[in-house]
Amino acid sequence: MFDPAPKDAPATGFQTMARVVPYLWPPGEAWVKRRVVGALLLLVMAKIVSVSTPAIYKQAVDALAGESPDTGTLLGLAAVGLTIAYGVARLMTVAFQEMRDAVFVRVGQRALRQLALETFTHIHRLSLRYHITRKTGGLSRIIERGVKGVDFLLRFMLLSIGPLILELSMVSIIFALVFGWQYAAVVVVVISIYVAFTFKVTEWRVAIRREMNAQDTDANQKAIDSLLNYETVKYFNAEAMEAQRYDNAMQRYEVAAVKTGLSLAFLNLGQAFLITTGLVIVMVMAARGVQAGQLTVGDFVMVNAYMIQITMPLNFLGTVYREIRQALVDMGEMFGLLGQPAEVTDKPGAPDLAVRQGEVTFDAVRFDYDPTRPILKGVSFTVAPGQRVALVGPSGSGKSTIGRLLFRFYDVTSGAIRIDGQDLRDVTQTSIHGQIGVVPQDTVLFNDTVYYNIAYGRAGATREEVEAAAKAARIHDFIMSLPEGYETTVGERGLKLSGGEKQRVGIARTLLKNPPILILDEATSALDTQTERDIQDSLLLMGKGRSVITIAHRLSTIADADQIIVLEAGEIVEQGTHEALLANGGRYAAMWARQSAEEEEEAA
Repeated sequence: MFDPAPKDAPATGFQTMARVVPYLWPPGEAWVKRRVVGALLLLVMAKIVSVSTPAIYKQAVDALAGESPDTGTLLGLAAVGLTIAYGVARLMTVAFQEMRDAVFVRVGQRALRQLALETFTHIHRLSLRYHITRKTGGLSRIIERGVKGVDFLLRFMLLSIGPLILELSMVSIIFALVFGWQYAAVVVVVISIYVAFTFKVTEWRVAIRREMNAQDTDANQKAIDSLLNYETVKYFNAEAMEAQRYDNAMQRYEVAAVKTGLSLAFLNLGQAFLITTGLVIVMVMAARGVQAGQLTVGDFVMVNAYMIQITMPLNFLGTVYREIRQALVDMGEMFGLLGQPAEVTDKPGAPDLAVRQGEVTFDAVRFDYDPTRPILKGVSFTVAPGQRVALVGPSGSGKSTIGRLLFRFYDVTSGAIRIDGQDLRDVTQTSIHGQIGVVPQDTVLFNDTVYYNIAYGRAGATREEVEAAAKAARIHDFIMSLPEGYETTVGERGLKLSGGEKQRVGIARTLLKNPPILILDEATSALDTQTERDIQDSLLLMGKGRSVITIAHRLSTIADADQIIVLEAGEIVEQGTHEALLANGGRYAAMWARQSAEEEEEAA
């Protein structure tokens, strides 16, 4: 029994921010730093021009209202000039912002690509145990949301929150210097209350969004799981049940989404009330100043322009903070995934596996998925170079586990597995994988062409080598009979091909890899008798000159093996050739007699 699904502890907001910063300021990459500095300079220039715009607007209004010292024709020219300057300032603000985005976009996309690649690579490093217990649909959605979150954070944190803080600071200083500290105090107090309200309500909303995300992930996982098992759904006439199951998940998502929408309405209303209150207070103060002759009409307009100017980004702040908070949650899940340790790791400085003869030794190997249920209990045997060894026994006896341990999907609990005297724990995993070929019980193909699936066996293989492997697997003639030949698409998981055709493609792929050690994991047990016999010839030919471990269900397929090992409950109970084991009259002989009787009955 496998361990329960691993819990990916989400990274905290601070940890997430700390993980992102190095992508914005990477050591040794000066071009990235230049772009970040350039974007920040353009940001500051945009805000300086933006803050000066209402002042130009004020001068134009005062000129038109006759409160300017200019008179006559000069007055008209001054007003027109100031109006043009106002238009130029607005255009420059937009131009600097767009230039800032253009300079920064490559930095953001580079960070996005590197994080996505790091996550993808890390997932492939995680153990088979992790992938067996995780749900692919949920995993893909975590990555998708996490990468989108990084993109949002990079764009809005640096290019929205930073500019907003700068602009609010500059406006507060101008109010204090030009109109008096009372104006600045009102702005600061209102903004402080606004920010506190926004943050408090948003924290509440994040919990609702987290629940909505969980239901979204669950619904997506159920949909993918159902589609991957399309045939099973059809076999059991379970379309309605699957639809109901999916709808139940979507109903829970709907409830969470409605709560999210209602909480958003509350947040927007509260923000509008606070901003409008601040705007009215400052405008009343300015109006009284105009009535008292302390301020001009232009000053009144300038105060209004500044308040409107900071109101727009403040309204945006609610959305940005909410999305940044959500992005941190999504990224936290992704970084939690990245923090999941790989169960099987290479030792520092581990050398590559050097296969000279291909001798495989299991030395008192013990292994368990769960300490309370041992799978292998001190298994020892040797596969001599070029020898064919068969593993037989009932389900759960540990046959497939031996194959997984040899491929180093897991490390042994105790004992050792050696290839030509080299302990697998002392060499690199990639070199082990490069020297061992596996033909599984059910060959899973990529949703691509037949050619791609065979060529997957060895990167850089030529067309002639691919076709030679197909001929050796006795599938070349079938491929050529297809309308598009080698360019025929096999469908998702190879569903457009029969079981025997998929197995032959798998055999061709492994032949192209040309490994010195071969594992045949019940490679024909899922096939009919005739197809099995046809493929068995290909497998025998494939094993010539290689060390082969065959995990077998049907004993007739391994009767000519050099050595047969009988496993039961994780222990070797018999070992020898087919003839010797029959002569012993033990477990193997009983299994042979039972299967022979069944085959005779089927034939009759």
